[in-house]
Amino acid sequence: MTEIHPTAIVDPAAKLGANVRVGPYSIIGPEVEIGDGSEVASHCVIEGKTTIGTNNKIGIGTLIGAFPQDLSFSEEMRSEVRIGDNNVLREYVTIHRGTNEGSSTVLGNNNFIMGGCHFAHNCQIGNHCIFANNSVLGGHVQFADRIVTGGSTLFHQFIRVGTYAMIRGSTGYSKDVPPYTVGSGINEISGLNTVGLRRAGFSPALRQEIARAYAAIYRNGMNISQALEEVAKTPWSPECQAFFDFIKTASTKGVCKARTASRPPTE
Repeated sequence: MTEIHPTAIVDPAAKLGANVRVGPYSIIGPEVEIGDGSEVASHCVIEGKTTIGTNNKIGIGTLIGAFPQDLSFSEEMRSEVRIGDNNVLREYVTIHRGTNEGSSTVLGNNNFIMGGCHFAHNCQIGNHCIFANNSVLGGHVQFADRIVTGGSTLFHQFIRVGTYAMIRGSTGYSKDVPPYTVGSGINEISGLNTVGLRRAGFSPALRQEIARAYAAIYRNGMNISQALEEVAKTPWSPECQAFFDFIKTASTKGVCKARTASRPPTE
């Protein structure tokens, strides 16, 4: 049974599924759709064309679907936010709608987003990611699956973060962070996310191969283009090939450099 607190304002045109709960003083606009079993806490604002899937938990003071913070945006633009299933958004998370006509900001499934995080317009977030408090993503940032960020991390617009990356807290990035790596400092990586790969069930042999792939790019004395040409001469596992492909197709910002003081990666 859907429960709406008497102080909440839910537009009659909004579409709420079965067993949705809306807390005190929350506001839900006419173009919002919320799937079965989702919970909206108190003092939330969900507006614009926003679609939210099933079994999501939306924390106190969360704002979803507001206008993007983009000077080129026009209020006549038709854009949206799309959120999947089984996500947890804690207190005061903000997710803005896309900034271009027909565009979307997208959050996948089974993500855990801690208090104060901000996802700007047109961000594309995968599945099973964890964002610690006050992680801030600029416009058009792309996150793959199973990424973890530390608190107060900053991501410049138009960059990508690869799968199984681990981002240390209080760091910042205006370049792409490759898969399986540990983001550290400003536009730097400090090796591989070996603990995360082990916990994810990557075999010792595969972890060793990923370590060789990392060394082939970052520890061979070549520049990135030369290293990519060299690794193309040898067959690799799909996981390693995905690592190379990510670097090969880096955004115009380029990829993070490796800390020269860090130790060579191990499995």
